[in-house]
Amino acid sequence: MGINCKDNAQRLVGVIPNFYTSYIFNAAPLTWKQKFSLAARSAFDPVAFIGVGFGAGIEHATNAYAGYGQGASGYSKRYAATFADGRVSDFLTNALFPALLHQDPRYYYRGSGSVKSRLMHAVSSVFVTRSDSGRTVPNSSYFLGDMCSGALSNLYYPKANRGANLVFSNAAVGLTGRVGMNLFREFLSKRLTTNVSDDRKL
Repeated sequence: MGINCKDNAQRLVGVIPNFYTSYIFNAAPLTWKQKFSLAARSAFDPVAFIGVGFGAGIEHATNAYAGYGQGASGYSKRYAATFADGRVSDFLTNALFPALLHQDPRYYYRGSGSVKSRLMHAVSSVFVTRSDSGRTVPNSSYFLGDMCSGALSNLYYPKANRGANLVFSNAAVGLTGRVGMNLFREFLSKRLTTNVSDDRKL
């Protein structure tokens, strides 16, 4: 099976979902149904709603996307936009494009070797991924999903913020976040994650 029973239960400090980190380096590929199921579980996990609220709160406090205004209405619009950004990105980068292009959306923990080799593995995993047949291929699923997600955000962000700049700025934020997340996954996440299978690449 592509998803180990423990993979669906992996949580940082027992709370935050860590479903997209595989600690089994030679794990079987996911079926298209499993890709969509994992995306749905991650996107609509209760913790995700808390994260959206926190992000929207920061935007509201700094008056980001001023066209949304202030007060309860402004916060609600920021919450809705942040929620949409995350859910659209999750499904495009982790389910739709991986299913269409037969690519694996998971990060594969290395866990051994020099710090430099692990650092390179973490960063390069943003740009390359595994195909369902096990080959290393350009991570087209992530980049297409990231760009399409940014383009769709033009439908609901304030008019003053729409355009190519919104697409590329959102994509850049997503890329930076992905690099940071992979570094966290490689060097810190295992010791903080519950229900982990111990299977490192030697």
